[in-house]
Amino acid sequence: MGRLIVVSNRVATPTETKGSAGGLAVGVFGALKDAGGVWFGWSGDVVSETVANAGPMLEQDGAVTFATVGLTRKDYDQYYRGFSNATLWPVFHYRNDLARYEREEYAGYRRVNAWLAHKLVKLLEPDDIIWIHDYHLIPFAEALRSEGVTNRIGFFLHIPFPAPQILLNIPPHEELVKSLSCYDLLGFQTATDQQAFHDYVTRHARGTVSADGSVEAFGRKLRTGVYRIGVFPDEIAEQAKRYESRQHVLELKQSLEGRKLIMSVDRLDYSKGLVERFRAFELLLERSPEWRGNVTLVQIAPPTRSDVATYQKIRQDLEYEAGRINGRYSGLDYTPIRYLNQQYDRWKLMSLFRESQIGFVTPLHDGMNLVAKEYVAAQNPDDPGVLVLSIFAGAAAELSGAVLVNPHDAIGMCEALQRALQMPLDARQRRHEINMAALRENDLGVWRDSFLRDLRSVPVRRSGEGGGHQ
Repeated sequence: MGRLIVVSNRVATPTETKGSAGGLAVGVFGALKDAGGVWFGWSGDVVSETVANAGPMLEQDGAVTFATVGLTRKDYDQYYRGFSNATLWPVFHYRNDLARYEREEYAGYRRVNAWLAHKLVKLLEPDDIIWIHDYHLIPFAEALRSEGVTNRIGFFLHIPFPAPQILLNIPPHEELVKSLSCYDLLGFQTATDQQAFHDYVTRHARGTVSADGSVEAFGRKLRTGVYRIGVFPDEIAEQAKRYESRQHVLELKQSLEGRKLIMSVDRLDYSKGLVERFRAFELLLERSPEWRGNVTLVQIAPPTRSDVATYQKIRQDLEYEAGRINGRYSGLDYTPIRYLNQQYDRWKLMSLFRESQIGFVTPLHDGMNLVAKEYVAAQNPDDPGVLVLSIFAGAAAELSGAVLVNPHDAIGMCEALQRALQMPLDARQRRHEINMAALRENDLGVWRDSFLRDLRSVPVRRSGEGGGHQ
């Protein structure tokens, strides 16, 4: 069996994979340790052209080679800040109103993908299997094929794939789908995402889709599948329990003075429905005076892409809403919303989840949302909290024990919070058992292993087959 080559926009450092890394890093690193291989991508550093062209930097950790390159300021602005996060991210999350398209940024996006692929080619061996991750790298296989690479190449999309009428808002939409057809296997988070891709192929690419998910488009054949990314629930449960007596948890419990706790953790992003969540909590306090002084919402929202204007605005909006609501309902010994715009260690968050009565996870659109799964896994099975979850999170299709809400319905979310706060123990335990069974059935290892099994079963391409633009 050949090595596994993982390519992602950012590469977790060896230290991160052992500590604070999220689900993707944990799952990918586990596969790499088992098979041996290379993790290739951007280091996160913006560097001079000389440094960028000198890479990749190689770091060995057991059977895994971490191979990273820096990006120049121009490449960072066009590939990362530009087309990836100002065009693809908003459109794929159904926010066309926030999307910006510039031809120069799209050209930079394709140029950086080709440059990264060229760097990787030098590290490849004939029987390597290549696994590409997420929207930053859609043209990556096409660039590898144009350099003569015939290895099996799979792609997994961690965010939603939009319906055709949404995708058409990106001017080079056909080029993007043509690039995706250079992969051997495309993985999506949900059946809805897979169907959206199939709909585009049949309606706009004059392609065909078979019952087993196989696709023919642009003169190429590929497979598609649904692979629900998960967590290792029992590991999270064990860690959350171990950390529950740590100082930060004891201090939080003491400061709450017996009040109910609603926990929310998200990256600071407009797709997460943070302002809508604050307003639903405000409605709870407005419509149910008995909860004033008796329930606290802790919102942890680490900053992200802070040099992008739309992210600066969401931070300002959220700070304004938190201040306004706290000004309205605070007392000398009570602050309704504790809004923390900072990063916390993952295991610290799990122990805070365990102490809370509600996990409030209400994105406007999300590929999966691992926070929802982590919240469930962290609960004390003897006295579990309730997950209040958006129907627009991919996790909603699995976690049938959650209280599902539409994040555009503030009153509906308010009523769901009221219901969750008053839910009796036996109902909470029953819902928790249902959710934990789902998490164990599709844990992170199942996601990883099923994708790689399906990719390894794909016939190897003949030289010159399916490469470049046609």
